[in-house]
Amino acid sequence: MAKSFSSSPQPSVIQQLIQLLNQGHLAMAEQKAVALIAQHPREFILHHVLSLALDQQQKYAEAATSYQTAIQLQPNMPDLHFNLAIVHTQLNQLQEAEHAYRKAIQLQPGFFEAHGNLGTILQRQGNLDGAIQCYQTGLRINPQDARGHFNLGTVLRDKGLLHEAVKHYQQAIQLFPNYTDAYNNLGETYRDLGNMSEAIQQYQRALSLNAQHASANYNMAEFLYLAKRFTEAIPYFEQSQLDDWQERILYCLYKAEQFDAFKQKRDALIQQAPHTSPFLATLSTHYSINFNEADPYNFCKDGLQHVYHRAIPALAPNSALLNALLHDIHHADIAERKQARLTNGKQSAGNLFKRPEASFRQLAELIQQEFVAYREHFAGADCTLITAFPQTLEFTSSWYVSMQQGGHLNAHIHEIGWISGAVYLAMPETEDEKEGAFEYGTHGDDYPQQHTNFPTAFIKPNVGDIVLFPSSLFHRTIPFSAQQARICIAFDLKPQNQFMHARSNY
Repeated sequence: MAKSFSSSPQPSVIQQLIQLLNQGHLAMAEQKAVALIAQHPREFILHHVLSLALDQQQKYAEAATSYQTAIQLQPNMPDLHFNLAIVHTQLNQLQEAEHAYRKAIQLQPGFFEAHGNLGTILQRQGNLDGAIQCYQTGLRINPQDARGHFNLGTVLRDKGLLHEAVKHYQQAIQLFPNYTDAYNNLGETYRDLGNMSEAIQQYQRALSLNAQHASANYNMAEFLYLAKRFTEAIPYFEQSQLDDWQERILYCLYKAEQFDAFKQKRDALIQQAPHTSPFLATLSTHYSINFNEADPYNFCKDGLQHVYHRAIPALAPNSALLNALLHDIHHADIAERKQARLTNGKQSAGNLFKRPEASFRQLAELIQQEFVAYREHFAGADCTLITAFPQTLEFTSSWYVSMQQGGHLNAHIHEIGWISGAVYLAMPETEDEKEGAFEYGTHGDDYPQQHTNFPTAFIKPNVGDIVLFPSSLFHRTIPFSAQQARICIAFDLKPQNQFMHARSNY
């Protein structure tokens, strides 16, 4: 954004400094500004130029200090607060960024970019309603802001309001017909609605505008491999170079029974990457059992021994929190998501733990505490799951699953988690100890089998229980014939700032 500078007692020197900045000689501008500030420490224009030079060199911590000094000298310039907020965002100082954006808006209420960026900060902090309000305010100021409609679509999708998200992605495209990200996200939203034909059209439109678009390539590949068109999917994954694309290629090779190519690529990937991929662990473990070989990947070779099951006292039957969770599941405006693996049940869309209801927020805090207990419980284990257990975890997804009589969920994994789990809010009364149970093991998803000797185990949870397990384990719900509902809230936790694009087929 262009800035206007105040007059200076040394016009020629100031003009030379500004010229260095505008011509992109950032290091020279920084050096000269520092020297001049030593002579004129109260000269605002010098601090402003220094801030911009540092900012554009990505020296964000120094830029933040410089912007703050400039603000002390000229506190009523909204652009300064706006730029400071961007720097705070780069430093992942979200509360400081929020404060700076609010100050910019206070000084200039019509600053629609500040409203939009504040919405993004609030969305990252999980304040979806606040983010929606900010995006809507920005769009009232500038209804022709395609980016504003795109951002509003993302937060509505996060909240599970998929049809509303579609409308705003479409509006973004109407305003900017070459908006490849909007086509891609619109496709993802149609996918969540179960409309795959429309989703594919949107991915293809994005790729027609930009054949290298990483997310659109990834999404096309994901569609093809879910359609069991494995060899067709591989080039799209290769083009995407996104997130877990190499593991996805391994999956395609394995499902296509190209075992030699799979082993060669797996071994090469293991040599060049740390053992921190649950998805690769799933594939490597299955192959090793299938062909009776030692597993060379040490994420968690003995996943069945790393399943954690205990009761959460705050979720005891008839407890206030349990009743509040069940009430919100049945009565809150939560959209549903299509789920091909689920029979006689429904699954929520969006991310429950980003919703405003106090019950979901309280449950998220309890689960975070259980993850600490999980790590302590398995502290002596010699595997990457525990030895490299992240200090900071975040929920990549959370959702409820409600099943009725005959309900079940086919065996699958959660590719982007580190630890996955569920808490149980309602369980059917069954005579068979396995009906409605949580089964976990090393085989699922129709992986090719040379034999059937793949170990499994099961847990029959009670109401109020939590089960945590490595995200590399296959798991399913065993069908039940009782009339009572089976309701759980499931979730994935991953290392903070790990890739976000890839999704589990829950």
